[in-house]
Amino acid sequence: MLSEFAQGLVETGGFEGFFLLSLAMIMGHTLGDYPLQGAFLSSCKNRNTDSSIFFGGSTVPQGLWLHALTAHSLIQAGIVWIITGSLAVTIIELVIHWITDFVRCEERISFNMDQAIHIGCKIVFAILLVKQVV
Repeated sequence: MLSEFAQGLVETGGFEGFFLLSLAMIMGHTLGDYPLQGAFLSSCKNRNTDSSIFFGGSTVPQGLWLHALTAHSLIQAGIVWIITGSLAVTIIELVIHWITDFVRCEERISFNMDQAIHIGCKIVFAILLVKQVV
């Protein structure tokens, strides 16, 4: 079941529906990847980063990176869910965002590639929703 906002854009169809849905999700992504991520999640989601500064220099809880990466990905997925109301797209966003950020933290892709994947996903989601594939 789509949100009222997304349903209206799907019914509008065509380029206008696609463009506005893409724009809304890209704006949501920007909020989720910058102000809503913050220094804590940005640092702690990377298993290779020393995040002890957030714990007064003491030992970082074991497995914290897994919680931080998942929390950040859930924020991103939640934004997609609020905008689209699509459970399928939300789950896909959660999984792809988690994997993309993990690979970025492992330095296997660049920051720019990370962002391109995230934005590309939003564009694909908008196409799938407007074409009523999902």
